[in-house]
Amino acid sequence: MPQKVIEQLWEIIPTLVYFVLGLGLFGLSVLIMNWVTPFSIRKEIEGDQNVALAIVMGSALIGIAIILGFLVGS
Repeated sequence: MPQKVIEQLWEIIPTLVYFVLGLGLFGLSVLIMNWVTPFSIRKEIEGDQNVALAIVMGSALIGIAIILGFLVGS
């Protein structure tokens, strides 16, 4: 393989590390939000069709993803 291809393959490794780190932190934040709430988020959204809670949770997850994108990506 040419040297340039090998160098480009080595550049993929930090991207994969940041991806796994960001995904892990995002999953951890979802678990923390589920643990902090005094009710079952899944039951409220799926069972009771609580649209307001779904919008709030979706907004919070988007905000967390934006923050993690800046922290992990920089």
